[in-house]
Amino acid sequence: MEAFINSEQSHVTWKCEYHVVIVPKYRKRALYGPVRRRAGQLIRELAKRKGVEVIEGNACPDHIHLVLSIPPRASVAQIMGFIKGKSAIRLHVEFGKKGNIQQKSFWSRGYFVSTVGVNREQIIKYVQDQWKKDKFNDGPQLDLYWY
Repeated sequence: MEAFINSEQSHVTWKCEYHVVIVPKYRKRALYGPVRRRAGQLIRELAKRKGVEVIEGNACPDHIHLVLSIPPRASVAQIMGFIKGKSAIRLHVEFGKKGNIQQKSFWSRGYFVSTVGVNREQIIKYVQDQWKKDKFNDGPQLDLYWY
């Protein structure tokens, strides 16, 4: 098991990993093509800004799975509020005029979160395999790759 040392507090060793699922408002299937790629970039960029590591991420057309390593100094609620709020505004600015994103409140209010714990590999594999299920259901025309 790998441990992380918080650079702000050298006396603290921590490992806080979470499986998080976020969905667009009204569960709209809005995460495809350039919006999907940009959402992934924004989430990674905003997470890094808060000292959060995105261990794994996968975007389906109507939801995003993330495995995040969040430092103990920050709560999951603070981090998710920051990521969802800032990414919604940026996605609206970049794609709102093209008709894909009509509102600044792109994400639904809630999210799912669970600690990773002993099932880490199983959860990471589940997140990685999400695109296979959607590719089967939606056909190959959708851009279903996170990067």
